[in-house]
Amino acid sequence: MFGLSKLVDQIGQTKDLDTFSKPLSDVVSKATAPDAVKNALSGTWLGHQLHPMLTDLPIGAWTMASALDMTSGGTMPKASERLVGLGILTAVPAALSGASDWSESYGKEQRLGFAHALGNSVGTTFQIASWVSRRCGHHRTGAGLSLAGLAATMWASYLGGHLSFGMGVGVDHTAFQKTVTKWVDVAAEDEVTEGELLRVDANNVPVMLTRHKGQLKALSATCVHAGGPLNKGRIENDCVVCPWHNSRFRLTDGAPVRGPAAMRQPTWDIHIAEGRVQIRSAA
Repeated sequence: MFGLSKLVDQIGQTKDLDTFSKPLSDVVSKATAPDAVKNALSGTWLGHQLHPMLTDLPIGAWTMASALDMTSGGTMPKASERLVGLGILTAVPAALSGASDWSESYGKEQRLGFAHALGNSVGTTFQIASWVSRRCGHHRTGAGLSLAGLAATMWASYLGGHLSFGMGVGVDHTAFQKTVTKWVDVAAEDEVTEGELLRVDANNVPVMLTRHKGQLKALSATCVHAGGPLNKGRIENDCVVCPWHNSRFRLTDGAPVRGPAAMRQPTWDIHIAEGRVQIRSAA
């Protein structure tokens, strides 16, 4: 385990990978820039990141294909062949959604994501070779290629797990934000001007205040996607736009309107008392 962790750290610190990852990231970023594309691949419509869910399909199919190879005594070659083919087909949307998420990363995260993608590409290439071998009647060769591909995919999955659970990529950055149940005085009402984004603190929780179309609105200032400061963003079409990755959230309810964010931005109740703005976490 410590050896793997050390290897992962070395990959993250290998800046030579930037020579390949940055240009590729730019290409993917441009390709996924349209709102419809970004929303579809990020899982904005789902309310959850799409990529982790899609990866279960090819990994499950390839694992079951190898399980049949090893336990059926060669009596189910067609079944394992179909499973390998199914895994190849479902790897395509998984790769597209992952590429979209990866294009929004930087530094160590991007390098590890690049290595993750390479591992999955190697694994998928082995599975394609396996499917071709099986179709040509070389079942034993196909079984060996599938095992090799599965090993590469498992390594890539380890990197993906480290990105999610070790580095917090793709998690809700407000998940552990405490709930403020009592009204907290944060600003004078006349401090909050039309179209301006003001950062305030409610019991050490950063909150973005703004006045839009004459109405006061409040959202948590930490973007759920990657922790970007919403108070340094901008207002656009009844939404606040994160300055880091251009996720857009409705000011009224925090719903994501444009990815890469897929989860709702926490909202805050607002109360005016004697010219002072008081806020608390929305129920």
